[in-house]
Amino acid sequence: MSVFGWYEYHCCRKHISCELSIMSSTGVDLLVRISKFINRFLNVRNKFFVIVNSITCPCNFIISLAFNDFFRDIFNYFDAPLVGLTATPKDEIDKNTYEIFELENGVPTYGYELAQAVKDGYLVDFLSVETKLKFIEQGIVYDELSDEDKQAYEDTFEDENGELPERIASSALNEWIFNEDTIRQVLNTLMTHGLTIDYGSKLGKTIIFAKNHTHAEKILAVFNKEYPHLPGFAKVIDNYMTYAQSAIDEFSDPKKLPQIAISVDMLDTGIDVPEVLNLVFFKKVMSKAKFWQMIGRGTRLCPGLMDGKDKDKFYIFDFCGNFEFFRMNKGRPTANMIALQGAIFHLKAQIAFKLQDLAYQTTDLIAFRKTLVEDMVRKVRELNKENFAVRQHLKYVERYAEPDSYNALTYEDTLLIGQELAPLITPEEDDAKALRFDALLYGIELAYLAGKKYGKARSDLVKKVSAVAAVANIPEIMVQAELIDKILHTDYVETAGINEFEYIRENLRDLIKYIPVSKVRYDTNFDDEILSVDWKESELENDDLKNYKAKAEFYVRQHMNDAVIAKLKGNVPLTVEDVQALEKALWSEVGTKQDYVAEYGQKPLGEFVREIVGVDMNAAKEAFAQYLNDASLDSRQIYFVNQIVEYIVHNGMMKDMSVLQEAPFTDYGSIVEVFTDLSVWAGIRQAIERVNANALAA
Repeated sequence: MSVFGWYEYHCCRKHISCELSIMSSTGVDLLVRISKFINRFLNVRNKFFVIVNSITCPCNFIISLAFNDFFRDIFNYFDAPLVGLTATPKDEIDKNTYEIFELENGVPTYGYELAQAVKDGYLVDFLSVETKLKFIEQGIVYDELSDEDKQAYEDTFEDENGELPERIASSALNEWIFNEDTIRQVLNTLMTHGLTIDYGSKLGKTIIFAKNHTHAEKILAVFNKEYPHLPGFAKVIDNYMTYAQSAIDEFSDPKKLPQIAISVDMLDTGIDVPEVLNLVFFKKVMSKAKFWQMIGRGTRLCPGLMDGKDKDKFYIFDFCGNFEFFRMNKGRPTANMIALQGAIFHLKAQIAFKLQDLAYQTTDLIAFRKTLVEDMVRKVRELNKENFAVRQHLKYVERYAEPDSYNALTYEDTLLIGQELAPLITPEEDDAKALRFDALLYGIELAYLAGKKYGKARSDLVKKVSAVAAVANIPEIMVQAELIDKILHTDYVETAGINEFEYIRENLRDLIKYIPVSKVRYDTNFDDEILSVDWKESELENDDLKNYKAKAEFYVRQHMNDAVIAKLKGNVPLTVEDVQALEKALWSEVGTKQDYVAEYGQKPLGEFVREIVGVDMNAAKEAFAQYLNDASLDSRQIYFVNQIVEYIVHNGMMKDMSVLQEAPFTDYGSIVEVFTDLSVWAGIRQAIERVNANALAA
């Protein structure tokens, strides 16, 4: 059984927390089993932690897991039914809750959406106040400042050579430039338009999501300066605090201050303060799941909060374009968070694959590839085969522990190495800065081999080398002075090939640690301005759980034994009645004909289903039996027909005959070379066409 419902996710910064509350008849036994497993896991993986908590829910138990490379293994380890409960299902490459529970992306067994929860009276709706501030949108442009601010800009940013940047990028704001007026505008918008209590005399409980600790402290300083008559009204709550939980408890108490909690990650998820009436997004949120978790802080019901009336809405003040970002479908899955050395391992595999090309068979590059392979083999052989996570991928561990497996790498090999092995690679004792430099150079090398542009990476390389050059008084750096000078003052990097990039990596990687950590901070007070303010109704209805393509494909896979679908898999010709049955299922039950046409155009329904289910092996062999059993055909011809059978088994049809001009069909020659008697080939082609036709109604 697989179900998606509501869950709460908590993050413990300082220590691993393993706490379980089970309300099922087998709770005690499960607790013991999970505890033993976690302890065993922790002995091997320091980074892994799980927090399991009980919350009010009609379900038997709730397990909340921290996403990481190994969380899937818990479910693989136990031989029990799986219940997946989450308010924010993910379909990202590296964080896919649908995949874990063997569901189609976007199609949970059961989904209870926020919009429905609001309609049912379990949660409250919101209004978004989407405000664009000039500096956050456009950065700080010198030419657009007032004369007074221009002078302050010059005093602040002019370097020792008298050079002045034309603009400060918006990304710098609240990172290392903290502009007081920008913060003032945000606070004024909140204090003027935020929802209030006590008959309008007091701002309701509010969470401001800040970018970092410094930003949070700056917000608090500006608030205290602008509203000195409200001491204790606002407070920073983040993981820099010694007594963070006490501060959260005070904020959660409607009778106590603060009214405004300025949070850095601490209050994004996992807290339940029904009195929250205002949320302020003063940072960009790139994760859609986290975005909705943050919104969830305001959705709680609170009877009698609004001067005796029940809380029926809350406000979200968005100053960083988050709603627009996700509304425009720009939300991107997060990068695969495998360990850096795992990412480097995958890069090496891809480089080794590219270096097989004839153009790179030189003495130096052959030796370079050999070194890469030897290092990869060593890393795979170092994996602990007794570790449960490793055992899940043992087939690939054993394959790629052998040097011969790298003799003729395929593109599929590189995918398997990235998916099956790279997440398992354990970190070594090495400088993190050096490893990041390795990753940068290997990335450049791969881009070079693939014929892709790498201007941004090249620029990053030059910046790092320039930073190394700035501390050239260090003897180790002086040894590489000639190389550094070539990189910075010639076209060396622009004209470099693999040998040169590898030479740079080998000779400079251990110098990167000397680059001083920049802690530059500027506090400014340039006049910012509000460009626009848009009040918008919530957009709770979405297509996340209404993906027609995912639903249709999932329906087909769940109904493999239905008569019509079984016919298609068994290569039995369809009737008009069969097609009508498919129309009823896919155009009425799963969605509409318009939904189908939008996804698949005019593709016949039988063809659509056949492409999903394929053809049964015995049925496919029967379709070509006359040729497979023909004693007059030679081994090459039998091989060719068998490849056709394999293709049809997996793909359901063969509409594009051009695939026959590619491997594996051409392993023993072209069609003309294999079938000297073309009448035999003509018969085989007719058999292919009959298989295709059986997916269409007569």
